[in-house]
Amino acid sequence: MNKFAGLIVLIALFGCGAPPAAEKKVILPSGAKPGGNYSPGILTSGTLFISGQGGEDQMGKIPSDFEAEVKQCLDNIGAILSAAGMSPANVVSVQVYLTDAAKFQRMNAVYTSHFTDPRPTRTTVIVAGLVGPGNIEITVTASK
Repeated sequence: MNKFAGLIVLIALFGCGAPPAAEKKVILPSGAKPGGNYSPGILTSGTLFISGQGGEDQMGKIPSDFEAEVKQCLDNIGAILSAAGMSPANVVSVQVYLTDAAKFQRMNAVYTSHFTDPRPTRTTVIVAGLVGPGNIEITVTASK
């Protein structure tokens, strides 16, 4: 009987095993094909993590106008949010990567028209370069 009591104590102290891992669902914007070496978005436990999005349109072209590039970048994020049943209002954190600090105010003018109060937290980093020819990349985290 002592061995049985000891087993009960161990189960009480350490539980019945590890909790099940949260399910991860890949979120793709409309028209995107699965595959590649990353996911545009991952939804897990009501939180959506969106990979860095640049200003490329569906044809892979980046607008020559910087403000249009920023808007396209935010539209790309919006497409992933929409595919997850979310909107910009669900965004809680934003990371902006810019290749030119002189373009911060221009980026900010487009950004502030996209997110309303209460605006998400934001970090902006000036980088030496991005993968590809773009001037901006944005990642976001959103929550239902």
